[in-house]
Amino acid sequence: METGSLDGTGAPADQPVWRRPEPGLLRVRRLLLTVWAGVFAVAAGLLPGLFAGPAWAACALLPPVCAAACWRMLERNWRSWRYAERADDLLISRGVLWREETVVPYGRMQLVEVTSGPVERRFGLATVQLHTAAAATDATIPGLDPAEAERLRDRLTELGEARSAGL
Repeated sequence: METGSLDGTGAPADQPVWRRPEPGLLRVRRLLLTVWAGVFAVAAGLLPGLFAGPAWAACALLPPVCAAACWRMLERNWRSWRYAERADDLLISRGVLWREETVVPYGRMQLVEVTSGPVERRFGLATVQLHTAAAATDATIPGLDPAEAERLRDRLTELGEARSAGL
């Protein structure tokens, strides 16, 4: 077997090396789903039960049933997120039914942000958001380890400055 075309990571040199968000992202999304389903179940059962009669309290079953259906879809969505750093651009791929792949040239990056809300911080996660010259570009990578998010921010900023110097 010839290994001359490999780059040391086991992938062919012309193929991008894809990385995925941390599993904590799936846990966070499932936690939020459970919390919101509970809030809506209480609201859907309590309000109709008080004002329209006890039979309408059965509406409280609707949010947990919807949450159970969404539980598996959250995992499929989490598995669909991935990103790859290439020589001239960053690839971001996501989506289950409608696959979307965003290619962000390093020279077009204007700002790279790392954000982490209170729930993300609790689970040790961060989000990298890229701002480019095109306002419509949605370049976000959620669910990264904070150290990886900072490494990616620094690398993308450095590459963006180097590539935009000629513009």
